[in-house]
Amino acid sequence: MRAISIISIPVTDQQVAKEFYLKMGFKIMVEAPFQGDSMWIQMTLPDVETSITLVNWFPELKAGSIRGFVINCEDLDADIKQLTDKGIEVGPADKTPWGRFATVNDPDGNAWSLHGK
Repeated sequence: MRAISIISIPVTDQQVAKEFYLKMGFKIMVEAPFQGDSMWIQMTLPDVETSITLVNWFPELKAGSIRGFVINCEDLDADIKQLTDKGIEVGPADKTPWGRFATVNDPDGNAWSLHGK
């Protein structure tokens, strides 16, 4: 084993979630029909191996239940400003012994931690 390839992010509306993640800076890798009315929407940040897929077909994964995923930032303050300028609400940057963190919630409430100096 060498890397985590895909992380499933549970959402209620795949298209609304896709637009949010595009604003966050993710790029679409794959968007294709999947099961029934669902789509396979796979996205990634630039120059990153790990991707996410926006899922609504796992009943045990409740939309908004994701916590604890961390996105590393080169310049946390600049990224917070960029996201805020795009209309994305970012929580305050909290300082911890292991770095600074700010929380971003997607439209369903899945929480991402932005981490930087």
